Amino acid sequence: MCGAVTYEVTDRFLYAINCHCSKCRRTTGAAFKPIAGASVEDFAITAGADAMFRHGDPEGIHDMHCRTCGSLVYSWIAENGSVKVHVPMGTLIDPPSTKPSMHIFVGSKAPWYEILDDRPQFDGFPD
Repeated sequence: MCGAVTYEVTDRFLYAINCHCSKCRRTTGAAFKPIAGASVEDFAITAGADAMFRHGDPEGIHDMHCRTCGSLVYSWIAENGSVKVHVPMGTLIDPPSTKPSMHIFVGSKAPWYEILDDRPQFDGFPD
């Protein structure tokens, strides 16, 4: 990221996953997006809140990007009465204490990508 937007997140992630959905693949330009889920209370924009733009449903699931460089800063996941922040793990400055434990939305993964690890795989988001 270019530095126009900065954030802090407490290393108290609820989960870490590799998402293979088509939206995440298109957002990152990669085969999947490693994300760490955090509670809203553990995440804060520390600079550049006015330097972001939103893509998606303002009341539901949306991505927040840097206006300067276009980087995905975080995803806001509001569904089923709860809200979480998905932090792209590639944007973390310090290594987190967790690593992705599963692959989700493998039913829509890139057909040219083969998952080679033994982590559990799910067609959607597990319960």
